Amino acid sequence: MAVTSEAATTWKGSLFEGSGEVTFTSSGIGTFDVNWKARSEGSNSVTTPEELLAGAHSACFSMALSNALAENGTPPESVDATASVTFKPGTGITGSHLNVNAVVPGLDAATFEKIANDAKANCPVSQALAGIDITLEATLA
Repeated sequence: MAVTSEAATTWKGSLFEGSGEVTFTSSGIGTFDVNWKARSEGSNSVTTPEELLAGAHSACFSMALSNALAENGTPPESVDATASVTFKPGTGITGSHLNVNAVVPGLDAATFEKIANDAKANCPVSQALAGIDITLEATLA
């Protein structure tokens, strides 16, 4: 069964002076402000498409890694992953850096790194981001 998720954006004004709101209509979890200044200069109070993408990438990677570790016979106690998505004005999204720290009893660091790299390559969001550089730091706690 396929699942389709939906979000909607309302934008008012030009790119540089305007602003908008992104609403997660499928889940109803909320509405978030977006604008060019936050996207091109950073912000602690307004989200960006890259921050939303980072959330999607870190969640997808964590799920893929957890599944791969369980299939290996070494299910994780915990997986903490961060995705840092870089946007360069005039160029676009240039990369996503995944940083993961996991507690996996009975697993050596080399095997963990191999499984983490496979999860990075095969999670659906990584596959959707195939046009950018995706890097990984993987550490066992």
